[in-house]
Amino acid sequence: MDIYETLKSWIKETLKIKNDFVLAHPKDLKNGDYSFFCVTENPKDQVEKLEKNKIKEVERIEAVGKFINFYLSKDFFSSVIGEINEKKEKCGENNLLTGGKILIEHTQPNPFKEFHIGHLMNNAIGESVSRILQACGAEVISVGYHGDIGLHVAKAVWALKYDSKNEKDKKSVFNYAKAYARGAKAYEEDENAKREIIEINKKIYDKSDVLVNEIYERGRRISFEYFDHLYKELGSKFDHHFYESETGEIGKKIVLENIPKIFTKSEGAVIFKGEEFEPKTHTRVFINSDGIPTYEAKEVGLTQLKREKYDYRQSITVTANEQDSFFDVVEVAIGEIFPELKGGLTHLSHGMLKLSEGKMSSRTGDVITAESLLAQVKEKVLEKIEDRKFSEEQKKKISKIVALGAIKYSILKQAIGGDIIFDFNKSISFEGDSGPYLQYTAVRANSVLEKSKLQVSRFQSVFKFLNPKIKRPENFEITELEKYLYRFPEIVERAGKEYAPHYIVTYLTELASVFNGFYAHEQIIDSKNPASPYKIALTTAVSYVLTSGLNLLGIEVPERM
Repeated sequence: MDIYETLKSWIKETLKIKNDFVLAHPKDLKNGDYSFFCVTENPKDQVEKLEKNKIKEVERIEAVGKFINFYLSKDFFSSVIGEINEKKEKCGENNLLTGGKILIEHTQPNPFKEFHIGHLMNNAIGESVSRILQACGAEVISVGYHGDIGLHVAKAVWALKYDSKNEKDKKSVFNYAKAYARGAKAYEEDENAKREIIEINKKIYDKSDVLVNEIYERGRRISFEYFDHLYKELGSKFDHHFYESETGEIGKKIVLENIPKIFTKSEGAVIFKGEEFEPKTHTRVFINSDGIPTYEAKEVGLTQLKREKYDYRQSITVTANEQDSFFDVVEVAIGEIFPELKGGLTHLSHGMLKLSEGKMSSRTGDVITAESLLAQVKEKVLEKIEDRKFSEEQKKKISKIVALGAIKYSILKQAIGGDIIFDFNKSISFEGDSGPYLQYTAVRANSVLEKSKLQVSRFQSVFKFLNPKIKRPENFEITELEKYLYRFPEIVERAGKEYAPHYIVTYLTELASVFNGFYAHEQIIDSKNPASPYKIALTTAVSYVLTSGLNLLGIEVPERM
């Protein structure tokens, strides 16, 4: 039930309001479930009009200063609990973006390099936004884009060409990352090595050297196999991957075809004068004076490949905010080349993932890898559950799920854009502001439900309650749980509108706190209490909302903790 829109339509029609307005949730639940700022001189007169035309979902209306507060009815809350339990894990879905198709590009690791914590941050954001948009009804296409050619590849291939490591090392992705580091150092310090690397770069492009091509193809294959393994570990899925080796010539051709309409020749190069288009940006080179397409032109080629494979009008690219300037210009240029995409390109930029204490170990010594971070968080989780009566296999499984939950929560809990400070101890806490706290609360709710199933014969009425028409027990007052549970679809919709997973994180954390208070003060399973079936239904709804919300964040709920 979309109570938010129902209330807005009723208020608009009753009070003859033409302009749009916002309904807010009062910070103190005692002040109602929704609040409306009244612009007229006498809000009490407006309350009288609303009272005369009151809808069944509203129990009480009152004016407090310039605000009009609305209190929802008991029957409404009963119907919401039933609706959540009918929809189950789909309880947060809405129709906001139904019929839309959105292409989202994220993660983007490059072969011959480590999958570092920046990629991990990007992946967590991209995967969560993808899931939220799907919950809002959109068809979402997730893709990756990878720099599989260029000087960084040539540097690694140069080092590997002179590498006498055994065959086992040649199959290790970490060996390739170390080779890149050696090649990058040689490129900066040794002129002969620099010339050789530049020559190797050309040979990779034209595939003119058998040995170079063999090293390149093997490294490329092993790198992408490793990335696929990591995607599976992270619970992330892609529909397709695009590669820089495919985009350069396509982008160059399109740029040349749009001279002088969009692009301009300048001193042997081809540039885009961003100052001459709307919105105004700045000038960037798309083809350099050697006739080589730049990253900007490759982005144009990538767009063409995306258009050929998928018919879309809206796309999101997730990258670090160091690329803001690049995308400011490129998105304007692409909008001029492909008018159907104008206004439909979004660059979702994020900050850096940093550690709150000291340095972490890394296999290459200079890069914090996603795997090394995950391994150390797993280790800390294992220490935390060491005394619990789980098998070694269970501990291993739980530690992985909880570690991923801890990392993803830390990344997604604040608005996308700023740097994230990752604190090991706070991130794995089972209390308060953490992913494991939400997972533990969901496990607690599921544990209550498992116990209730053992007494199912005594509580058959709980299943009847799931019919939204069945009323709650008259003597059982509305709890804070109902006042949070009904908001979930509204929260998901807002997260979808703004590409903002942190709204869901905040909501789930508040809901978990309310449920844990309910759990501490209420005897949920009590065969002598006629309200017990309703309490079980409430707990069921909490379980579904927590599970659904965590899934939208890319976080799994373990069976036990």
